[in-house]
Amino acid sequence: MDYNKIPSPCFVLDEVRLRKNLELIRSVKERAGVEIILAFKAFSMWSVFPIVREYIPYSTASSLSEAQLAFEEMGSLAHTYAPAYTDEEFPTIAKYSSHVTFNSLSQFERLYPVSQKVGHPVSCGLRINPEFSDVETDLYNPCAPGSRLGVVADRLGEKLPEGIEGLHFHTLCESRSTDLEKTLAVVEEKFGKYFSQIKWLNMGGGHLMTHKEYDTEHLIELLRNFNAKYPHLQLILEPGSAFAWQTGELVSSVVDIVENKGIKTAMLNVSFACHMPDCLEMPYKPTILSAIDPQEDKPTYRMGGNSCLSGDYFGDWSFDNELKIGDRIVFMDMIHYTMVKTTTFNGVSHPSIGIWTKENEFKLIKQFGYEDFKNRLS
Repeated sequence: MDYNKIPSPCFVLDEVRLRKNLELIRSVKERAGVEIILAFKAFSMWSVFPIVREYIPYSTASSLSEAQLAFEEMGSLAHTYAPAYTDEEFPTIAKYSSHVTFNSLSQFERLYPVSQKVGHPVSCGLRINPEFSDVETDLYNPCAPGSRLGVVADRLGEKLPEGIEGLHFHTLCESRSTDLEKTLAVVEEKFGKYFSQIKWLNMGGGHLMTHKEYDTEHLIELLRNFNAKYPHLQLILEPGSAFAWQTGELVSSVVDIVENKGIKTAMLNVSFACHMPDCLEMPYKPTILSAIDPQEDKPTYRMGGNSCLSGDYFGDWSFDNELKIGDRIVFMDMIHYTMVKTTTFNGVSHPSIGIWTKENEFKLIKQFGYEDFKNRLS
């Protein structure tokens, strides 16, 4: 990828890397005999859905807008789950969905009848909370004590309510197959008695199978063994990050360099708060192309965002040469989750979106301006 041919700032996705991920995901799906679907909450760059559809036909939605996007741009009905559905939106959500998972028994009881009146079959399920997760960051742990997500085992009786055809758990976050194995054991122990009453089991997201250290063979074996034990169950996985893992960058530029108390900050034309909020949420330090962790013998800079939030910075990185205004700063692996969380706080312009095609050409998909900012407000 020639970053000098890419406008700054810009999110740019590499088609070749995306296809490589999709090939692996399709291989796991076929070899394990499961359904793997794309989670829009992590990756909803619909301009490349025609590429995704060559490998994976279905998606999962978490809102009315995502469900409609699945119908319009993926060309299929969504597997939908949201923590709470409103009476106003739910009929339309059901219209765009093939599967709907409810977060609570009360939501199921109130809205199930609506789901059965949309003109096509909607298979309904219940999200369960096994009260077990290896996720260490509380912000991303859906099984923390008191969690609002999912129904715990002691809230269910011996028989599931009439109309529930599936169970759905989501306990992982960029996790390994061994984490799924441990979760499955707990789910089977606490909820296995209901497996004979359902048609499908959704294992949620967080399966980072495109990571170079992920053991896909173990995942396939685990899923095959589980399927052999419960052959009537359709097994569903809905990763998001795995689809777009390491498929693209955020290209930015140095617009100023300031110094205070010996700390040099490279002021960029992008913002951590607006364009990379997950760095501050997790938090995690992103990788910058041709930069390393601080070394005393190399020029070292903090990276500063261009919003007025005092905490809109991250650091520090060392470079081989002194930075100067106009230099490109390329943040690696910025396509999954990062793009979907961007804001226009301060009226800071959203980076452009583009694709580096398999023909080694840059294709600009969209530029953003004043109207995009204005139209989000009133």
